[in-house]
Amino acid sequence: MSTQTFNTNIKCSACVAKVTPYLDEVAGAGNWQVDLSQPTRPLTINSDADARAVQESLQKAGYRAEKAS
Repeated sequence: MSTQTFNTNIKCSACVAKVTPYLDEVAGAGNWQVDLSQPTRPLTINSDADARAVQESLQKAGYRAEKAS
């Protein structure tokens, strides 16, 4: 299992609730988290989910994610 980090435009807990079904489908329930206390709102994925699939799933939910460097 690998860890990937993305910078997102997810702003609040309601946003997290909105993306939950999309991220659960791609990364699996319990395998991801968003840190709302950081300005870049990092999304950490702890699975072997494809980075492009993660970005596309967030886009379907109306958000964006860029791979953190």
